[in-house]
Amino acid sequence: MSQFAPELSPLTLDLRVRAMRWEAQDVLSLELDDPTGALLPAWTPGAHIDLRFANGVERQYSLCSDPAERRFWRVAVLSETPSRGGSRYVHQTLRTGDPVTASAPINHFELGDAASFVFVAGGIGITPILPMIAEAERRGAPWRLAYLGTRSDGMAFAAAPHLTAESALLVSRDRDDRLDLAAWIGSVPDGTGVYACGPARMLDELESLSATWPQGALHLERFQAKVYGESQGADTFEVEASASGLIVTVERGCSILEMLEQAGIGVPSSCLEGVCGTCETTVIDGAPEHRDSILTPDERESNETMMICVSRSLDSKLVLDI
Repeated sequence: MSQFAPELSPLTLDLRVRAMRWEAQDVLSLELDDPTGALLPAWTPGAHIDLRFANGVERQYSLCSDPAERRFWRVAVLSETPSRGGSRYVHQTLRTGDPVTASAPINHFELGDAASFVFVAGGIGITPILPMIAEAERRGAPWRLAYLGTRSDGMAFAAAPHLTAESALLVSRDRDDRLDLAAWIGSVPDGTGVYACGPARMLDELESLSATWPQGALHLERFQAKVYGESQGADTFEVEASASGLIVTVERGCSILEMLEQAGIGVPSSCLEGVCGTCETTVIDGAPEHRDSILTPDERESNETMMICVSRSLDSKLVLDI
């Protein structure tokens, strides 16, 4: 991991916590607004923001309010044990009226055009799915949801109108049998988009199931980095920053992002785990070894962009649009 402090995306906003609300056991929602009363930037379903708190901790949270409502944004934060500092700060220290710094909305989980939608949410993974369901309704597209939780009192937003609809199935481990995802999803015809967010085990299962689905049907958002084995790329390679012509050498155990920062080239970054997409960079030449948790198989094959906080090179040199 880089020794340098991660940077928020170029546009940052000084916001205020205007309200906090319990949405379920251990889940607090935050409503954030501009203290000057200014409207917040527009966003689309699936977007997240980077939040930096007064203690210096920065975390990514999916927006789960109505995109048409620009007076405030809503995110929801699960109390995690152990906590890396973000959820503990929100639940134990943050209070209404406190300032927070936010990035502009970032969306690597965009709701595409589809004739119908299948949504799968696990736990706090319901947050990006909520505005997606509302958008599907707005489009008049058929949809169905499987919302899976460990216990019923911990399932946030369970009483929301869309989640009480007939097309929504809520399953909690403390009261229901385990859902057979393969049987519930069934066949996935052309024109169906499957969108899922939740724990790694659930998403890995969906990735396996998708082998028989139409190409590009499955869209995932991971809160935790995907686990990869040892890098199969070059042990040492060069990276050229095309804007300046500067060349840095990246050795095993170092990241492209870290070496560029050491050379004085700052790149917006946040999670340093290949999850948030803040450091996505255009590839001009070379073959990346993709090790992120964001890009789809088609996007990886195209090699148009890469996440330089975790991904490496298969060849001796990469040229990046930096």
